[in-house]
Amino acid sequence: MGGGRGGEEEAAAAPLSGRGGTYCNNGPVTRASLNKQPHEVASMFDDVAERYDLTNDVLSLGQDRVWRKEVATAVDARPAQKVLDLAAGTATSSLPFARTGAYVVPCDFSLGMLQVGKRKHTWLPFTAGDATKLPFKDDTFDAVTISFGLRNVQDTDTALREMHRVTKPGGRVVICEFSHPTWAPFRTVYTEYLMRALPPVARAVSSNPDAYVYLAESIRAWPDQPALAERLQKAGWSRVAWRNLSGGIVALHRGFKAS
Repeated sequence: MGGGRGGEEEAAAAPLSGRGGTYCNNGPVTRASLNKQPHEVASMFDDVAERYDLTNDVLSLGQDRVWRKEVATAVDARPAQKVLDLAAGTATSSLPFARTGAYVVPCDFSLGMLQVGKRKHTWLPFTAGDATKLPFKDDTFDAVTISFGLRNVQDTDTALREMHRVTKPGGRVVICEFSHPTWAPFRTVYTEYLMRALPPVARAVSSNPDAYVYLAESIRAWPDQPALAERLQKAGWSRVAWRNLSGGIVALHRGFKAS
């Protein structure tokens, strides 16, 4: 979801504050709408930060751990390489890259997520940043990756171009995102789970269950695997390919920046 979850510069520049984040006229924003207004998305993730990792583990039935391993394999980080992990949240997704000896920058625009992550992993260089206007120079990273965050960015195509800009020639992008199950009967069952089972489970384990109603809606509205591949190509990435995980519930897309 972050640095990658789609935000605005003022969100990254704001002083660190407590859980609650941005307010609308009627009080705290508990969930975002599908137009993905940056302040709404940032506030929503601020509010779920404390129990975010636990909730993901429960809702995915533990599959999120498998998906993270597949992302690490696809990114193929090496010692001394620079890896940008967008929508890093609390940096759970960043740890596999750090263990390889790579220099990993966890980037997110939810200050609440960054605060929780920094308490857990003080040695990592957490960076507040907006996926559509990344605070990094051209050709900086050997690899850029984003897991379950691109879907929450207001302008997907701008974010894909920004990832391309900060990647070194010859470098790669790896996107892990919810997608469309490939078997039609299972796709129907999965959609029913998202809209009926997911919110009640979220109410039991999450500090902000309304946020997971948005999660379900945003997954249903997300483009399928070929459509996302096409958008990567239009953003300048070459050799674009994807691989389905868990029957297409999740898809890994990878592309390269021409040398």
